[in-house]
Amino acid sequence: MNPKVAIDYNIDKWSEEELRLYKKRLTYSLRCIKFLLHQGLAFRGHDESEESSNRGNFIELLKFLAGNSEEVNKYVLNNAPVLVAVAKGNTDCKTFFDQVSILLNIVGVSCKRHDMLRNARLENVKKALECGDLESRSGLNQEMGLPRPGDTRWGSHYKTICSIITIYSSIHDVLIELGADNAYKEDWTKIHFVLGAFETFEFVFFVHLMYVILGYTNELSECLQRRDQDILNAISLVNVAKSRMQELRSNGWDNFLQKVTSFCVKHGVEVPAMDGAYVPYGKSARYARARNQTNDDHFRREVYIGVIDQISQELDNRFDEINMKLLSCMSAFSPSNSFASFDARKVRRLAEFYPKDFSNNDLLKLELQLDNYINDMRQDAIFQGLDNIVDLSVKLVETKRHKVYDMVYLLLKLILLLPVATASVERVFSALVIVKTKSRNKIGDTILDDCLVTFIERDIFFQVNEDDIMETFMSLRKRRINK
Repeated sequence: MNPKVAIDYNIDKWSEEELRLYKKRLTYSLRCIKFLLHQGLAFRGHDESEESSNRGNFIELLKFLAGNSEEVNKYVLNNAPVLVAVAKGNTDCKTFFDQVSILLNIVGVSCKRHDMLRNARLENVKKALECGDLESRSGLNQEMGLPRPGDTRWGSHYKTICSIITIYSSIHDVLIELGADNAYKEDWTKIHFVLGAFETFEFVFFVHLMYVILGYTNELSECLQRRDQDILNAISLVNVAKSRMQELRSNGWDNFLQKVTSFCVKHGVEVPAMDGAYVPYGKSARYARARNQTNDDHFRREVYIGVIDQISQELDNRFDEINMKLLSCMSAFSPSNSFASFDARKVRRLAEFYPKDFSNNDLLKLELQLDNYINDMRQDAIFQGLDNIVDLSVKLVETKRHKVYDMVYLLLKLILLLPVATASVERVFSALVIVKTKSRNKIGDTILDDCLVTFIERDIFFQVNEDDIMETFMSLRKRRINK
């Protein structure tokens, strides 16, 4: 029970100073571990021997700390006794996003190029203000950059597209400056390719098409990303997005083409005749002749209508009739406005979606239990002012009502899993791509789970006290030093 009277402690005779040094080493190691977990980086390297030029992230980070702090250097490494170290389905649309990716890599590769873009933006704003093309007022003409989009969230692509349209002239100026500067000669091939594409009608056409499509679905994207989803609004936004896509397809072409043409005229981009032959940028004339397309065939029929149809189909697949009914039934559980959306018929219909959890007898019991449940909820002040089903489930447990209305609570638990299967699971898979890299392809499931938890919940993890972590570490198994 007392570590200091253990045999191994007395044989080794650890002094108070040695205990202090051990804790120091453990503290610096712990801080390196927390940093790597926070960034989702691998710990070990392929060769961790002292002769290796790259001994892995953990040891190299510890070496960096030691090289920049005499205090750290006293206790670690060589001075330590022990350390174990959808739209893209369209080919032309995919080409456009590839061009955007190269553009982001060129303009956003360094702080210097960020500054070039910011300065170009500043000069263009000044000129526009002097010419009276822009108004000067608080909140207008704010500094903008080029945010890099995420792979799984279409809302992030929308922000990138908006930035490209807003600071198109500034990006163009930076590309020209980079393409003429000998200091960037090694990047000239990419710069000239992107600049050539950037100046084409095709690029402007795609950037506006994505702006319109992603803009009309942006609110739906943001709604689906929230942890506590407003189901009623989600249903409404799905219907709005579907109707907007249909409206764009049926009646939106003329207005859209006019906006693209106006933008091109403003920025000096040549606008091709729609009845002329389509000539794709970066491809041979033979390729164009083989396709034998007019610009109207390509831009209106193949791209504009084609992409909108793909987006519409995706919305229909993800939010089909059954899913929409399910979401509609889920909304009947909403506690907002004193359970104004409650509908016993919809709740019972919702239970029918889970035949393995609710038998016919359970459905009969649920039908009567719902009447008592809703009367109780509306009369008890504790359940007033709730906004979502998460808070409702918490209150049911706190008041022990989850045992009283067991069938209702079972159904509530089941539907709570559905929102998790959209935004939260998406976040986990996004984190998985970052955490499980090639250097960690043999990592065990247990360690992978731990790394994912600490990475996904890193804000909470960094609030954990270091002494608590070390105490837990020391208690995992018997160690020589236990103080």
